[in-house]
Amino acid sequence: MQEQTSMKMGIVGVGAVGAATAMTVALRGHARDLVLIDKDAARAKAVATDMQYGVPLSPLMTVRDGGYEDLEDAGLVVITAGINEKAGGATNRSDPAGRLRLLDTNVRVFEDIVPQIVRVAPKAVILVATNPPEPLVEVARNLAGHDHVMSTSTSLDSLRFRVHLAQRLGVSPVYVNAHVIAEHGTFSVFLWSSARIGGLPIKSFLDKQNIDFETFRKAVEDDVRYANITIIEGTGASQYGIGMVVGRVAEIILRDERAVIPVGSHNKDYGVTLSLPSVVGAAGVVDILQPEMTEEELAGLVRSADRLREVSKQYLVSRTAPHGLVLSGCEDAHAF
Repeated sequence: MQEQTSMKMGIVGVGAVGAATAMTVALRGHARDLVLIDKDAARAKAVATDMQYGVPLSPLMTVRDGGYEDLEDAGLVVITAGINEKAGGATNRSDPAGRLRLLDTNVRVFEDIVPQIVRVAPKAVILVATNPPEPLVEVARNLAGHDHVMSTSTSLDSLRFRVHLAQRLGVSPVYVNAHVIAEHGTFSVFLWSSARIGGLPIKSFLDKQNIDFETFRKAVEDDVRYANITIIEGTGASQYGIGMVVGRVAEIILRDERAVIPVGSHNKDYGVTLSLPSVVGAAGVVDILQPEMTEEELAGLVRSADRLREVSKQYLVSRTAPHGLVLSGCEDAHAF
């Protein structure tokens, strides 16, 4: 594997998710220089200062606040800036639009942020952790003029899937293998056909315990789809799970691990950004894998792709972006 040359990374947006991500990165210790940027400079400085006092307990690294100029030579920049679900009115379980309600506002946020990142750090991988992640990858790659743009997408959904399966079936989630694909939203697709515990298909595991599959399936999918809303109702923001996921993905990129995880990137076969198991390394997404699926699961993936493609077209009609593409038209993200 080719070693990543830069162990410097930036986080743009130091709200709840940005701060949780920064803490995870500090604890995992695979960045050597972490730059925190926020439109509220005082907030970025306060978070960086607070974290500096814990740095002696972590592997050698620096944590500092800064501006876009401080991203020079960064290998990775994470964007967490944008309006969140609670502020953006995306916490209604019966609303089919879900996180897509945040898109219009967050497109304008990205139009301000992405060109500034690319101007200073043109070779950096851009990792989107703002909702809705799949359309925002399309916006970011168009603004950046390159394809080294990806999102966490269904990585968190897949972990939630594993956790809820494990809790109901009385095993550790470490030994559950299960994926959610397509999109981090209401049209996500659960790959039940390939879900396994210790190599045993979930359906076989349920049969052994005389558990009705369809009832079990609906309960698990509802818990996963609306996990963010449940958390927001209790705390006002979901931040720790996604912060841990972003920190892990950052580690994969900085270490050029070539790990296989479900993340979002532009998929040429579908003509839009989708989340599928992908090989991730120093350049971002190196390869996209399409797992074996049932006809129902494949139809769900196609349906999600069709919807995301239609949504993305809405942002190619009003004005020309820096690289000749047309895009339409801040707060920090606090929930995922």
